[in-house]
Amino acid sequence: MEWLIALFTENSVANAVLVYSLVIFLGVSLGKIGFKGVNLGIAGVLFVGIFFGHWGFSVPEEVCHFIREFGLILFVYTIGLQVGPSFFSSFRKEGITLNLLGVGLVVLGVLVTFLVYYFGKLPVSVAVGLMSGAVTNTPGLGAAQQTLSDIQASTPSFTFIPPVLAYAVAYPFGVFGVILSMLFVKWVFKIDLSKEVAQDRETQEKTKPKPESTSFVVENPQILGKSISILSEIMETQVIVSRILQNGEIITPSAETLLEEGNVLRVVGMKKELEKLELLIGRKSELDLKQSIPTQTQKHLANRTIVVTQKQVLGKNLAHLQIRNRFGVNVTRIERAGIELIAMSDMPLHFGDKLRVVGTEEDINRFAKEVGNSVKHLQHPNVGAIFIGITLGVIFGSIPIYLPNIPIPLKLGLAGGPLIVAILFGKYGQIKGFTTYVSTSANLMLREIGIILFLASVGIKAGESFWQTLSEGDGKIWILFGLLITFIPLFTIGFVARFFLKKNYLEICGLLAGSSTCPPALAFASAFTDSDKPAFTYATVFPLITFCRILVAQLLILFLL
Repeated sequence: MEWLIALFTENSVANAVLVYSLVIFLGVSLGKIGFKGVNLGIAGVLFVGIFFGHWGFSVPEEVCHFIREFGLILFVYTIGLQVGPSFFSSFRKEGITLNLLGVGLVVLGVLVTFLVYYFGKLPVSVAVGLMSGAVTNTPGLGAAQQTLSDIQASTPSFTFIPPVLAYAVAYPFGVFGVILSMLFVKWVFKIDLSKEVAQDRETQEKTKPKPESTSFVVENPQILGKSISILSEIMETQVIVSRILQNGEIITPSAETLLEEGNVLRVVGMKKELEKLELLIGRKSELDLKQSIPTQTQKHLANRTIVVTQKQVLGKNLAHLQIRNRFGVNVTRIERAGIELIAMSDMPLHFGDKLRVVGTEEDINRFAKEVGNSVKHLQHPNVGAIFIGITLGVIFGSIPIYLPNIPIPLKLGLAGGPLIVAILFGKYGQIKGFTTYVSTSANLMLREIGIILFLASVGIKAGESFWQTLSEGDGKIWILFGLLITFIPLFTIGFVARFFLKKNYLEICGLLAGSSTCPPALAFASAFTDSDKPAFTYATVFPLITFCRILVAQLLILFLL
């Protein structure tokens, strides 16, 4: 049995693997235990890690540090890939308000920290450590540590308590405080989660409407004898005519197909555009050209979904490929990152795009070979793209940003840099022919692995001195101060967002998690609401808030000293 005891006590690779594996397994199992519909979720890993760390199950400092930071990078990078395609459009519509709320939360946090520092007579390093731990912001802690070290280097007589001690005490309660704030907002406003999810879905449909299809009978004499392209020219927007019943025959039309009286057109477009088309073309037809087709004229037109996986067509738009002329099919819709779009002629194709195609089976099969349509290729994790993105993200996050009268350059760090690069990768799909696509299954797996490695590392390290700090010295009062710094700004902003701005609860959860730069809280919110909305809101506010957290940690030290 000595070998087994040694396996759990020696500082070896096997020991680190065993400790992490047990912490993660038990933490995930603990997180599934619910009480009145609420459970810890992925945050259970953090608390099991604290338990293991307290009872001496430690791993080498450098190993723990590497796994913690690498796990954080994986988590934020995969979040960025997920939200990238719709990040910029959401920022234009609602991101300004959300970021202003996030900045307000940061300002309130600094104000509470100052009051705690002043009335609690805390050392500056402890106050800043508590602030960073209370909002689970590791980059802010690193910036504070560096600033204090630089001051000490220039002033040898200056000494300080390492801020990481206060950070370690406040961090677990910071995670719990963010989750508690979400649940408290839900309880105060008596929020029905199912209604919030339905409301968010309805809002998404209004702000990002899906294309619809309607049949029209050509009756307007002003368009008779004109080509189908006249419809887009008059409407000043593109609509797609997927089928046309002409001279008793169902065909897939081209832009040059001439309109004749009595033709029945199957048109794909947005609802408002289709309503205008009725005035331009003629009355709606009850004839469904996909089903109600006269037997003698049926040409067996099919409607299939084709996936873009061929590298040769990536970045090329539909007009450049001349799809109708070369293959005799029409592309009516494109689904990208879960969003359905009208197939505009100037839209470039991205890897993983799902194209809705109308034509004969033979023509569609020829077109499918052109664009790839390889499901096996689509499911490939594309590991190279993941790590080149992480490489660029780490480099970007390490760029020093110099501000006037600030002796220490600011950096976005290992969280902010990879997130911004991932958002850009998710938005543009490819760069100079290099495909950045990552399959959904690979994204989800990496995200889960990243967050549990991060939580396990923080828990194990914090557990080493957690109980001693609580039972001796000022640990208990530090926890109380940390909770004040966490809870007061969160609930205040949550109340303002819900009561005054009428924000959806899913948005509020993402806002609170993102403004606290708290990945465990985001994981909890996503599982608790069973929605991706918190992740979208989180990514909207995270870059700016991360920068603000880094900035205020350094400014607060310089101001108080």
